[in-house]
Amino acid sequence: MPERKDSDSRKLLRRLRETLAAPGGGQDRLDQITHHIADSMGTEVCSIYLFRDPDTLELCATEGLNPGAVHKTRLRLGEGLVGRVARFGRHVNTANAPAEPGFRYMAETGEEVYSSFLGLPIQRVGERLGVLVVQSRDARQFSEDEVYGLEVVAMVLAEMAELGAFLGTQADGMPPQHRFPVMFPGAAAQEGVAEGHVWLHEPRVVVTNPVADDPLKEKVRLNEAVAMLRTKVDSMLAASDMGVGDSAEVMETYRMFAHSRSWLRRMEEAIDLGLSAEAAVEKEQSQARARLESAADPYLRDRLHDLDDLSNRLLRILTGQGRDTGAEMPEDPILVARNIGPAELLDYGRRLKGVVLEEGSVGSHAAIVARALAIPLVIHAERITSEALNGDSILVDGDMGTVHLRPEESVAKAFRDKMAMQAQAQKRYAGLRDLPATSKCGTTIQLYMNAGLMADLPSLESSGAEGVGLFRTELQFLTRTRVPRRGELAGLYAHVLDNAHGKPVMFRTLDIGSDKVLPYMKPQDEPNPAMGWRAIRVGLDKRGVLRMQLQALIRAAVGRPLHVMFPFITEMGEFEEAHKLLMEQLAREQRLGHAMPSDIRVGAMLETPSLAFAPKKFFEMCDFISVGGNDLKQFFFAADRENERVRRRYDTLNTSFIALLDQIVQRCDEARVPVSFCGEDAGRPIEAVTFAALGFRRLSMRPASIGPVKHLIRRVNLAELKCLIDDARAQGETNLRRGITDWLARQ
Repeated sequence: MPERKDSDSRKLLRRLRETLAAPGGGQDRLDQITHHIADSMGTEVCSIYLFRDPDTLELCATEGLNPGAVHKTRLRLGEGLVGRVARFGRHVNTANAPAEPGFRYMAETGEEVYSSFLGLPIQRVGERLGVLVVQSRDARQFSEDEVYGLEVVAMVLAEMAELGAFLGTQADGMPPQHRFPVMFPGAAAQEGVAEGHVWLHEPRVVVTNPVADDPLKEKVRLNEAVAMLRTKVDSMLAASDMGVGDSAEVMETYRMFAHSRSWLRRMEEAIDLGLSAEAAVEKEQSQARARLESAADPYLRDRLHDLDDLSNRLLRILTGQGRDTGAEMPEDPILVARNIGPAELLDYGRRLKGVVLEEGSVGSHAAIVARALAIPLVIHAERITSEALNGDSILVDGDMGTVHLRPEESVAKAFRDKMAMQAQAQKRYAGLRDLPATSKCGTTIQLYMNAGLMADLPSLESSGAEGVGLFRTELQFLTRTRVPRRGELAGLYAHVLDNAHGKPVMFRTLDIGSDKVLPYMKPQDEPNPAMGWRAIRVGLDKRGVLRMQLQALIRAAVGRPLHVMFPFITEMGEFEEAHKLLMEQLAREQRLGHAMPSDIRVGAMLETPSLAFAPKKFFEMCDFISVGGNDLKQFFFAADRENERVRRRYDTLNTSFIALLDQIVQRCDEARVPVSFCGEDAGRPIEAVTFAALGFRRLSMRPASIGPVKHLIRRVNLAELKCLIDDARAQGETNLRRGITDWLARQ
């Protein structure tokens, strides 16, 4: 950057800093800022538009336009050139604004005499705050240096907005929005309720000094921090065997970013224009985020997490804020994050009381781990990472999908009453642990638990589960950045069987694809991944991995019974191929002299309607069948369970779906093959007793659901309930829920 431009930029930033420090209200500051920017840029107009709500921009201050338009002129996101800048997060620079596509003339502003237009987003690490605009009468194309200089100014405005500079007089440096109760509507991804205090996965760094007077000093600070960061990354790479989440491949990506010369150069250029080291890091992070978010390549978009992590580490080093300072986690932590990977969540383990994410999905890796850890999870809690501070009180309702941050006492009291009622119910259920789930008509239902982690296995004893109806083997693949070795898996599976103490464990082979993409597997950018290359389809195409996993399972059994279950079988031929592959591995292991399982049972997961209509031979080939209710339901109703608009629209107790389940039970009975129901609905008492009445004699669910389900089964007559279901279907009822609920209320 030319020295004169550097000097002009630093002079303007000093004036902005003085405006920030001066007493007065937010509007006064905005008015002064637009005057300073117009004067410095040599333009007749400078305007600041801020978001009134997520979809509406409001003209909040102007130098040069009609003052009467302030707080009256509003634009929808994407409307006009200003709305376009806000929507796409990229600047618009034109010498002839009226000729630009999407231009909108706003008569009340008096802007018709201004030809040139330069608009830039005011944003902070992906958070849209507003738009900064300069305009001139002359048909003027702003230079790259001018655009870059104004980007620096926009960065300072974003930091000032974060500090509450435009909301009134500052009292303690804390943005006013961080003082009041806030309720976040989200989506339930794992049931349960929890009260605790916020622990930010990536603590929000507050930059209190966006402007600096001494560029040389700031560059020294930046270079020292980058050197420290590089040392930490190199140390993490050297210690890549220290556990889940710190593997060499992930750290290698960090090292590539950390040692990038262009990354450091861009931050130094921002410092030359007057930013502090911290603000320069955030400016580069925000702009890199905007570039990567719009990338067509999904691999590049996935690198956002790496870049954010690296930038946040650097900011924490520079400011001394956050985890790297040894801040202590509260005794009752509720993890709050934009998103989180399975390995990172496993690192926290059962210390967490709950998890709240801005992003995520009901089938995401984090949701899978949260279910395994039996902690409430709420997703899609938009902007909570912007609002929450470490230590804030927080209530998580995983049943309703809502979060209360800094709740009022009346809300907290009602929430605690709900928690107390649930705790009291759990005490009642604990007394049923050693009793069978036998109904009043004498029918006994076997209740199994779902698992995927070693940490799940103690629940076999405490919950009273009769075995593991589903052990998700993909978690061991998802939490690594390389394919696990056969010996590692054999040891893990043997440990699972050891801890099951003779109770059966149904090992589901690798179920990846769809929402579960391995870090080391090239992403398949499929239009509908849930119906794409996943589960057994991947296993039969990548036979080396499936063979290795089957060999590990055989070696783990060592004279004990082994149950293997193949996922997402859609037609008989797939099961025949998978079954043949397993038999080949058994013969191979026997030839090698390894001890064989004492017995082997091979089953299939029925997750698509097509398999319900498979030939009778298929059912006769299976030693057991497990209905995967989550997938079967989404394919039956053509309702993506990742889509919040439709996933709750269709009821499991719809008579059409019940008719399909009834047919499956009948076909399994005809072939004399045991059938179980596995999925979220198996753990819901009303649904569970309905499945039992249809003829399912084994249900598999999360451990915490076993008590409530057993409690209800022991109180009802399943034969009577079956008659009620048959009568309702015969009468043409479209849904059984109300009839079953009323019948249960009378029992």
